[in-house]
Amino acid sequence: EGKGKLVDQLVQKMNVCARFNGGSNAGHTIVVDGKKFATHILPSGLLTPGCTNIIGNGVVIHLPTLFKELDSLTKESIDWKGRLLISERAHIVFDFHQLVDGLNETSKGSSSLGTTKRGIGPCYSDKASRVGLRMIDLLNEKTFKEKFFDRAQAMRNTWGDALKHNDENGNLVDYDANKEYEKLLEYREKVKDMICDTSVYLSQTLNNKDNKKNQILLEGANAVLLDIDHGTYPYVTSSSPSVAGAALGVGIPPARITQVYGVVKAYTTRVGSGPFPTELENEIGEKLRSVGGEFGTTTGRPRRCGWLDVNLVAYAHRLNGFTAINITKLDVLSGIDELKIGVSYSYNGETLPFGSMSADLSILDKVTVNYETLPGWKEDLSKLKSAKDLPQNAIAYIERIEELCGVPVRWIGIGPGRDQTVEFKPERFE
Repeated sequence: EGKGKLVDQLVQKMNVCARFNGGSNAGHTIVVDGKKFATHILPSGLLTPGCTNIIGNGVVIHLPTLFKELDSLTKESIDWKGRLLISERAHIVFDFHQLVDGLNETSKGSSSLGTTKRGIGPCYSDKASRVGLRMIDLLNEKTFKEKFFDRAQAMRNTWGDALKHNDENGNLVDYDANKEYEKLLEYREKVKDMICDTSVYLSQTLNNKDNKKNQILLEGANAVLLDIDHGTYPYVTSSSPSVAGAALGVGIPPARITQVYGVVKAYTTRVGSGPFPTELENEIGEKLRSVGGEFGTTTGRPRRCGWLDVNLVAYAHRLNGFTAINITKLDVLSGIDELKIGVSYSYNGETLPFGSMSADLSILDKVTVNYETLPGWKEDLSKLKSAKDLPQNAIAYIERIEELCGVPVRWIGIGPGRDQTVEFKPERFE
């Protein structure tokens, strides 16, 4: 219950849902009528009939993963055909990217970054080095073949026998470029009608004078603290999940983005390595993990859990300018007698500026978190139908978050289902 759930709710009134960054390293979980859907590269709007979905130029695409997800939707009788468009400028993740990603991560030993080993970093590296292949290349068989085998050979020249790996049956096999190429030709036949200039499509939609036909939702894939520029580098992803990355990742003017919604859990989590000032390595942290189901959608790795860090939220707000935020998983906090909110950081006896995040990870690792303590509540929130029915202590918790962050809370998640979100003081947004 996080980004995917809010997107699923908002997209009910949208004409287009466009994914703007990342690849199959991200995971969004959506629960519809008690059934759980996990997407990694597909826009969440595919679960909404009538909504056109776009994979933007800022996304990197592993075609086997893409069609595995589409096949899973087909098995659940989700009609997606004709509703998915893919940017001709989006880069392609190859199997050799995934192998190299794993090799890079393993070679770092104890200094590993905690990547998903889905080939995302190596693909973005190729993009930045201007040697990557894009979806448009896939459409030209002659030039694509030459470019693909050039890149595959370059990887072979660099990594040699290290590209040998265990297949799904546990047998040691070598990377086979010919085998991957033949498979890519099969995927080309399936995907070719989806590939287009999606930036033009979005521009035409935005310029439609009918407000019932020009509504677009841009969907990010990762948390702000994983931003390649503004995150806890190097423990970051390889793209920009910020609002600035949204405009760039789909090819629209930044000024056309009118509403920016942040998704914030009622506590803080992190998957993978990197600084985590409010982390709880005790029974409360374990309760948050088990009750909240805090295991990565993509990797299944247990997420690290801790108290809500509003300095982090304020930092994200400063970078993105949230119109409002969605506090999710408030129900997970039920039964904890006292709740703490991390309100600021101190370092060497001095309080650091609110909403700041040091680029020096050695400082971020050593900061002291200054906490406020609020009373908890015992009540089960999962069956509530209105925010007015929340326990008073839960309301006080939400209101304190608003005061500290300087941004209104518009929605509160009290469970994973579509119907388990309540609006908080909705009259403010009318």
